[in-house]
Amino acid sequence: MNSEMFSILLVIIGLFLGIGLTFLINHFRVNNAESKIKSYLEKAQKEAEKVKRDMLFSAKEESHKLKMDLDKEIKEKKAEIKESEERLIQREKNMDKRDENYQKREQLLDDREERLQDRLKKIQDDQAEMEKLKEEQIELLSKISGLDKNKAHDLIMKKIEEDMNVEIANYIKEREDEAKLTIDKSAKEMLVSTMQRYSSDVSNEQTVSTIELPNNEMKGRIIGREGRNIRTIEAVTGVDLIIDDTPEVIVISSFDPLRREIAKITIETLIKDGRINPTRIEEVYDRTVREMKEKIIEFGNNALFELGITKVDNDLIEIIGKLYFRTSYGQNALHHSMEVAHLAGIMAAELGENVTLAKRAGLLHDIGKAIDHEIEGSHVDIGVDLAKKYKENEIVINAIASHHGDAPQTNIISNLVQIADSLSASRPGARNDSLENYIKRLEQLESISNGISGVDKSYALQAGRELRVLVKPEEVDDVKSYKIAREIKEKIENEMQYPGTIKVTVVRETRVVEEAK
Repeated sequence: MNSEMFSILLVIIGLFLGIGLTFLINHFRVNNAESKIKSYLEKAQKEAEKVKRDMLFSAKEESHKLKMDLDKEIKEKKAEIKESEERLIQREKNMDKRDENYQKREQLLDDREERLQDRLKKIQDDQAEMEKLKEEQIELLSKISGLDKNKAHDLIMKKIEEDMNVEIANYIKEREDEAKLTIDKSAKEMLVSTMQRYSSDVSNEQTVSTIELPNNEMKGRIIGREGRNIRTIEAVTGVDLIIDDTPEVIVISSFDPLRREIAKITIETLIKDGRINPTRIEEVYDRTVREMKEKIIEFGNNALFELGITKVDNDLIEIIGKLYFRTSYGQNALHHSMEVAHLAGIMAAELGENVTLAKRAGLLHDIGKAIDHEIEGSHVDIGVDLAKKYKENEIVINAIASHHGDAPQTNIISNLVQIADSLSASRPGARNDSLENYIKRLEQLESISNGISGVDKSYALQAGRELRVLVKPEEVDDVKSYKIAREIKEKIENEMQYPGTIKVTVVRETRVVEEAK
C-alpha cells in the first residue's frame, strides 16, 4: 500500500514538474518572440523613417524643378506677350499710316475725277463744235459738189466695194497660182500616168442583135402558123423580133442586153435543132436562162480573179456578173467598173493607200446598175443598200454613195473612186452620147456664162470640155476677169451634171482699128 501511494505521489510530482517545465519553456519562447518582434518593429520603423526622408527630399527636388520650369515658362510667355504687343502696336501704326495714305489717295482721286469731268465737259463741247463745223463743211461740200450726203455715201461705198473686189480677186489669183504650182503638176502627172498604165476598149452603142438564117424558109418557120411562134418568142423572151425584106437575116431589138442575149441564144438553138413550136420554145428558153445564170456567175468570178478580190458573197458575185449585160451611154457597165477598179488601185498605190480596198470600191461603185431596172430608186441608193446587205466595208459604202457627189466623202479612197469614174467616163471613145444631149449641154454652158454681167460672147469648145468667154474690156478689167472665171466655174459645178472637167477661159482684149485712105 505504501508503495502504491508512493508511486501515485511520484506521478503527481512528475505531473507538476512537467507542467512547470512546460510553463517555463513557453515563457522563454514568448519572451524570445517579443524581443524579435520588437527588434523587427524598430528596424521597420527606421526603414520607414528613411523612406519618408528620401520621399520628402525627392518631393522637394521635384517641387523645386517644377517651380524653375514654371518660372521659365512664365518668363517666355511674358516675352511672347510683350513681342505680340509690340507687333500689334507696330501694326496699328502701319494701319494709321495706311489710312492716311488712303485718305490722301481718295483726295487725289477726287481731284483727278474733277479734272476728268472738266476735261470731259470740254471734250463734249469740242465735239459739239466739231459736229457743227462738220455739218457746215458737209453743207459747203454738198453745195460745191452738187451731191447730198446720201449720194456721197453711196459713191464712197461703191468705191470701197470696188477696191475690196479688186483685193479679193487679187487674193484669189495669188492663192490659185500658189496652189497650181504645187498641186496641179503632181495631180496631172499622177492622172496621166494612171491613164497611160491602163487602156480599155472603145464603146459601141448597140440596142439590136442580128441572127443569120441558113435560108429564107427558116423565117417562115420562126414566124409559125398565124404568127404563133414569133408571138411566143417575144412573150417569153421580152424582146421584139424584126423580120423585114433583108434575106436570111432577122433582127432582135431590146434595150436590155441580157434579154437580147438570151433571146439570141434561144433562137440560134431552135434553128440548129429544127423543131420550132411554142412548147419547144419555152423549153429551150428555160434551159438558156439556166445556162446564162452560170455564165453570169462566171463573168463575176473572172472579174474578181482579174482584180485579185476575194471573200465576196455568192449572190453578190452573180449581181457583179449581171453588170456585163448593162450599158451606160453604150459603155459596158462591168468593163467600166473593172476599169474604175484598176484606175483607183493604181492611184491608191501611188498614194500609199489600201490597193485591194480601192479596187473593191471601184468594182462595186456602180453595182446598183445591175438591178436598177428591177428595183425602184437610183443606182447609187440601190448600190448602198446592196453593200450594206452583204456587209461591205464602210469605205466601200461611202465610195458608192459619194461617187456622184450625192454624199460627202469621208476617206481618200472615195475621192480616188470618184476621180477614176470620171476618167473612165470621160476618156475618148468611152461613151456614146446622143446629138440632142450634146447640143443641150453646149447651150447650157454658153447660157450660164452669157448671163453674167460684163460677158460679151461665149463659145463651148472641144465637145463641151472647154468654155471660151469673151468679156467687154470697157466694163471688165484684168482683175475682175478672175472673179468672172470663178463665178462661171461655181455656176457650172452647181447647175450642171457632166463627166470629167470643163476648162473655163476668160479672154479680155482691146482692139484699136484705123483705116488708112
